[in-house]
Amino acid sequence: MPDSHALLSASSAHRWLNCPPSAKAVEGTADAPSDAALQGTAAHALAEHKLLRALKRRSKRPTSEWIDDEMDALTSDYVDFVLERLAEVRQTCPDAQVFVEQRLDYSHVAPGGFGTGDCVIVAEPTLHVIDLKYGMGVQVSAVDNPQLKLYGLGALAAFGALYDITEVQLSIFQPRRANVETWTISAADLITWGQETVAPIAAIAAAGGGEYKAGAWCQFCRIAPTCRARADANLALARHHEFAPPAELTLDEVAGVLTRIPELKAWASNVEAWALAQAQAGTQVPGFKVVAGRSVRKYSDEAAVAEAAKQAGYTDIWDKKLIGITAMEKLMGRSTFKDVLGDLVVKPEGRPTLVPESDKRPALQRVSAATDFTNTNHN
Repeated sequence: MPDSHALLSASSAHRWLNCPPSAKAVEGTADAPSDAALQGTAAHALAEHKLLRALKRRSKRPTSEWIDDEMDALTSDYVDFVLERLAEVRQTCPDAQVFVEQRLDYSHVAPGGFGTGDCVIVAEPTLHVIDLKYGMGVQVSAVDNPQLKLYGLGALAAFGALYDITEVQLSIFQPRRANVETWTISAADLITWGQETVAPIAAIAAAGGGEYKAGAWCQFCRIAPTCRARADANLALARHHEFAPPAELTLDEVAGVLTRIPELKAWASNVEAWALAQAQAGTQVPGFKVVAGRSVRKYSDEAAVAEAAKQAGYTDIWDKKLIGITAMEKLMGRSTFKDVLGDLVVKPEGRPTLVPESDKRPALQRVSAATDFTNTNHN
C-alpha cells in the first residue's frame, strides 16, 4: 500500500537514491489520483481482505466501483501465492508469523522513512517480504529492488531481535503482467547496503542536497514535466543526432537512440499533459491554445433508441457477444472452466516487438530472406 506520507518513501526510493534533491522538490505537491492508482488501491484492499480471511482473521469485504471479475480472480491468485509460500516456510519453521499490511519503519537508515509491506512472513532462517503490484504499465523486478530492500530493512529492525534471520527473500507478485519473481539477499548484505549506500544518500536527500539526475526513475516524479535536468538530458540526444534518418546512423548509434526512445516519449508526453493542465487552468502557454478534440457520435439514451427503432419496425438492432474468458471462468469456476473449455482457450503469439536484451522474454527465431527463399524452393 502507499507510503507517500514519508519524505523518503520506499515506493519512491529508486528516484531519491539516484536523484537526492527530488525528495524535497516534490514535497507538498500532489497529483489527482489516477484511474490506475484508484484501481491499485481497490486491488490492495480486496487482496488484504481475502488474505486475512484465508488466515482465519476478521475482515469486512471492501466495496469499490473498481472491483471486477478480473480483480477478483487475480487477488485470489495472490492469496494462493502467499499461502503456498507460507506452507513451504512452515515445513521448517512451524511458528512462522504472517503480518498483513504491516508498517515497516526503516528510519534508522533514512530519516522518517517508513512503508507498508503487503505481506511479511517472519520465520527462521528466512524473512519473506511479498509485494503485490496490480499495475500493468511497467513490469517490476524483484532483483535488487530498492523498495523491497527498504521493506526488508524495516522488517529486520522490527523482528530481527526475535528471530534468527540470516537471509531475506523479496517477492513481486504482478498478476496482470504474469510476473512473479523472488530474489534473495543475505541479511548481512542487506544491512550493509542500508548503512553504506542508503544512509549517506538519505541524509543528503532529507536536507534537500545533492544533484538532480535524469533517468528511468523520473517516470513517476511529480516535477518530471518541468525538471530542467530531465529536459537537458533529453534535448541533448536530439542535438547530438539532429534527428538524422536512421540510414545515416551506424547500428551502434541506432541502438543508442533506441535505448532512449521510451524516456523521450515519456518526457514529451509528460510535458504535453502538464502544459494542457496549465492551459485548462487559465495559464496562457505562448503559441498554443486549447480546442475541442475530435469526437464520435454516440446514443444519448440507449433504451430510448431501442424503443424508437422498435416502434419504427426495426428489430434486428442488437449484437450478441460471447462473454470474456475472465467472466466465463468466474461463471463456471476454475476447475470446471479448465475441464470444459481448457482445450478451447489459446494464447496467440504477440506482435514482434524490439526490446532491450535485458528483457526476460525469449528472442524470436530470426529467419533471413535468403534462408526463407531457400527453404521455400526445397519444399
